[in-house]
Amino acid sequence: MKKKKLLFIVNPISGSSHKESFPGLVDSLLDKSKYDYEIKYTERAGHASEISKTAVAENVDVVVAVGGDGTINEVARCLVNTTTQLGIIPSGSGNGLARHLNIPLNFEGALRLINKGVCSKIDTATIHDEVFISIAGVGFDALVAKLFAENTNRGFFTYFKIVAAKFQSYKPKHYTLILDNKTTIETDALFIAFANSSQFGYNTTIAPEAKLNDGLLDVCVVEKPPIFEMPLIINLLLLKRIHKSKFVQIYKASEILVKRNKNRTINLDGEPLKLKKNLKIQVNPLSLNVLMPKTYEEEI
Repeated sequence: MKKKKLLFIVNPISGSSHKESFPGLVDSLLDKSKYDYEIKYTERAGHASEISKTAVAENVDVVVAVGGDGTINEVARCLVNTTTQLGIIPSGSGNGLARHLNIPLNFEGALRLINKGVCSKIDTATIHDEVFISIAGVGFDALVAKLFAENTNRGFFTYFKIVAAKFQSYKPKHYTLILDNKTTIETDALFIAFANSSQFGYNTTIAPEAKLNDGLLDVCVVEKPPIFEMPLIINLLLLKRIHKSKFVQIYKASEILVKRNKNRTINLDGEPLKLKKNLKIQVNPLSLNVLMPKTYEEEI
């Protein structure tokens, strides 16, 4: 059987994991009867997309993102609507998409998963022309993404410190949502998440019923709770029951128009990005081939 061409794209600074051991692990664990492989390292923001785009043009069969959700986004956006498969070796901070897919959070387990080569198609989505794979959002979570990106320290403790420092002073913003051109929602929200997968990362599940292959986004509208309610909210996030909170409403739609009163930063798979005030969000059904533990139809 002809061997597949596989390219690892490694973000050397994502997360807090050390990647010096990675080439040796690939050499010892990757099934070389199945794959011819190459490893490339990113040198700047956007470099992973450049490498990934070239790989598609060169008919590479599998491109593996070695990093966090931001790195996965950079790689995957160039694989949408192609036959090239996405592999994931999570080594970021939150690793939300990997956790949703039950991909092992260690190099050894993730490499063995790639050897199995089980592939399923999943949905992707866009805000205007900006692709996201897992979750996008506006409001407080976008502010947290911006401050987290500016911080040299990574990990959950840094994320938690930012949330704790900014929560009380943050004022909810007004949004008008139009879902599938028929339902209009006016809301003053702490944040709104547009969830293709279920969680932000760190096992904080914002959309417990989200599926990556249903052609829909879960639109999670979160009102600002009183500070004394926060321990309960955090527990519900960790227990995958946030949809039971009176402060959370979740809708499903394939197309969403968002009207805001000014241009503000959005959260795009954990990375901050400033876009114009009115946003158009659309699902691109079954547009990305992803290696995962078992086919998505088997209920990942």
